Amino acid sequence: MERKIIYTIDTKDAGKNILTFLKQHHYSKNVIVLLKKTENSILVNGKWYYVNQKLQKDDQLIIRIIETAQTTPSGIVPVRLPLSVTYEDEDLLVINKPAHMPIHPSMGHHEHTLANAVAYYAKERSEYYPFRCVNRLDRDTSGLTILAKNPYASCLLNEQMRNRKICRTYYAIASGYTKKQGTIQAPIARKQGTVIERTVDFIHGEYAVTHYETLAQKNGLSFLQLTLETGRTHQIRVHMRYLGHPLIGDFLYTGSCNSDTSWMQRQALHAGKLSFFHPISGQPLSFTAPLPEDMMQFFPIVVS
Repeated sequence: MERKIIYTIDTKDAGKNILTFLKQHHYSKNVIVLLKKTENSILVNGKWYYVNQKLQKDDQLIIRIIETAQTTPSGIVPVRLPLSVTYEDEDLLVINKPAHMPIHPSMGHHEHTLANAVAYYAKERSEYYPFRCVNRLDRDTSGLTILAKNPYASCLLNEQMRNRKICRTYYAIASGYTKKQGTIQAPIARKQGTVIERTVDFIHGEYAVTHYETLAQKNGLSFLQLTLETGRTHQIRVHMRYLGHPLIGDFLYTGSCNSDTSWMQRQALHAGKLSFFHPISGQPLSFTAPLPEDMMQFFPIVVS
């Protein structure tokens, strides 16, 4: 797949070499290496140049990012699976992931993951791009996730993630009646003796902050809207258990399930909103995904 990006050099960039220009536009070392290895990937006024070429005012610089299965093999098997595409352009995909679908292949989940589904989706369109997930979701968490379709978009989106410019809003159903709103600031670490479970650990844990607002309550349950300042593994699930209000259906962090909610076969957690800036154009983007049916049975609320 090829992504072509065109720049017209202005006064402030005149005199810089191409390498400096690319670094200032947040091209990563790996992307620059890819460009160096690819014929006709850097064109100035239609001529192929190396990165030490100096730029002049009004030059047209064209960057061609080209990836093929031969140059960047992914090893992911294309599998025809349901895939709900919320948004797509030449730089990114926004997917509404269903519950019970892992993001990446792993032991025991080789061909039933989001990565397999996206590989098939791209193949059907005669496209190729390695699987690059920006905001990863747990297997049983439903909702919106961003995929970068080229390495430059991936650089810029991951930079937004690091700088907390990707706003992620989650919806959850917790046991008990929570306060109207609050902030949970409690460090999270891997629980001793397990590679999966996390716990609040004020000595060894990493900084983690979750904000929540209670939108509705009934039958001993609370429907919450949550936003993250950090993105630790299982952050919402761990923080809500620490608060004394674990998510219903979260067998890992409760060990059992209330009989009234026993048919909820996964943690009641949904990534319902995403807001960020387009990696290339800089335009603000915002997306929503409706609550899945299993959560709607408890709180039939429209997410907007």
